[in-house]
Amino acid sequence: MKGETKIKTDIFSQINSRYNSFTNTEKKIADYIFKNSKDVIHMSITDLAYNCGVAESSVFRFCKSMNLKGYQEFKIALVHMTTLADESPHLSSEITQEDTLEELASKVLSTNISALTQTYNLINTKDILNAVKAMIEADKIHFFGVGSSLMTALEGKSKFLRITNKTECSMDSHLQIMSASLMTSKDVAILISYSGSTKDVIEVAEVAKERGAKIICITRFAKSPLTSYSDITLLCGANEGPLQGGSLSSKISQLYLLDMLYLEYFRRTYDESVLNKESTSKAVIEKMI
Repeated sequence: MKGETKIKTDIFSQINSRYNSFTNTEKKIADYIFKNSKDVIHMSITDLAYNCGVAESSVFRFCKSMNLKGYQEFKIALVHMTTLADESPHLSSEITQEDTLEELASKVLSTNISALTQTYNLINTKDILNAVKAMIEADKIHFFGVGSSLMTALEGKSKFLRITNKTECSMDSHLQIMSASLMTSKDVAILISYSGSTKDVIEVAEVAKERGAKIICITRFAKSPLTSYSDITLLCGANEGPLQGGSLSSKISQLYLLDMLYLEYFRRTYDESVLNKESTSKAVIEKMI
């Protein structure tokens, strides 16, 4: 309950009340937030720092000065205030309490189509080809993610397991960091994180990088703590607010990128993949009645 009170605090009033005591750097951050509050909701800490011309650590200290745990809690407080400022209570960026079921269905469809379209427009062909090349040449392909991104990582493992036996994905964050610590320069780590700011995934990336593994990131933001370790970054196009964690539109855009990797991998290892697909399909069919 105590944490809930924090989140519902008027963040704009807090910033105003502290403004005169802010450093010049903190005032730059505050000024930018006042002018661009709705855009900040969808920014990573790296993006906000870049747009303000300050360091990420300065943004983090700014959030702590509001008696918040960090940037994510600040964004939750911010989204509460921007939502309250609107006439109707928003369930997401477009869906409201007043929508009919038909309107809801239409908006969900539009959101998912938009996420896929944006992801398509962000595709860099060279990055996809380089990622697939690294995966083909790798001894092992490790998929990593936590929370809802873990579900996407597991889907990646499941998909590639149909055509190759070199995929891995651990369910537990401790097991993930252990797997990363045993990776080699012949392995590929595919890290999935919408924000690119998830501590467990960043730690995995750091350890895998130290071991010399190739790092492929599937994320929303080109600049984030996670992408600083990335050799290849594949961007998904869905916008997800801090209260929309694990939204299906972001997951769909990530799965779209995994599908691209899978199909290109299949094409370039066609003979082997066809044989493996037949074997795994037959094994599954025999489980059916």
